[in-house]
Amino acid sequence: MRRLLAVQARTGLRVGVFGGTFDPPHNGHIAIALEVRHQLRLDTVLLVVANDPWQKSAVGSVTPADLRLELTRAAIDGIEGLEVSTVEIERGGESYTADTLESLSAEMVESQLFLVVGSDAAMGLDTWKRPDAVRALANTVVVDRGGRQGGRPPEGWPHQVIDVPALEISSSDLRARFADGRPVEALMPRETVDVVRRAGIYGCGL
Repeated sequence: MRRLLAVQARTGLRVGVFGGTFDPPHNGHIAIALEVRHQLRLDTVLLVVANDPWQKSAVGSVTPADLRLELTRAAIDGIEGLEVSTVEIERGGESYTADTLESLSAEMVESQLFLVVGSDAAMGLDTWKRPDAVRALANTVVVDRGGRQGGRPPEGWPHQVIDVPALEISSSDLRARFADGRPVEALMPRETVDVVRRAGIYGCGL
């Protein structure tokens, strides 16, 4: 399974790197990606689907990567400036941001990478695998929501802050909604809803 060929051959771009489990992706993810792209004047934002998000898989079940990839592709289909990257799925094993940034830097020569992280994760950046590589390979972008200031990276870690619309949506809530039959259509793209129901995941039809 290959990444979008349109991304592979390009050089000298401003590229957002927005990683996640996307289990499932929803309108909140899309709002973040679009707002960051607009405010930073990025050429594209890559939604990087984690292969094995070890911090989550160690404590609970995670939907198989191929299904989460299909959901994410459906979620952003037709949205200009957003693309899906399979770099972590192709690499296999546990997903680490430092490895991902190294791969993207090698492929997208002379491009500027902008790593998009939530304010909840920002404080722990120095605990990630090879944090020096993460800091060196990408400009860190911290996302606040609806004017509410959240956490910040460790002292001395260069970063900029982007405020995005506050959409109170969570993947865990969506999984619960699918399981008990509550409506989800206002919270995520219809195309993604269709994939969930066709695949019978998150307890649909059980």
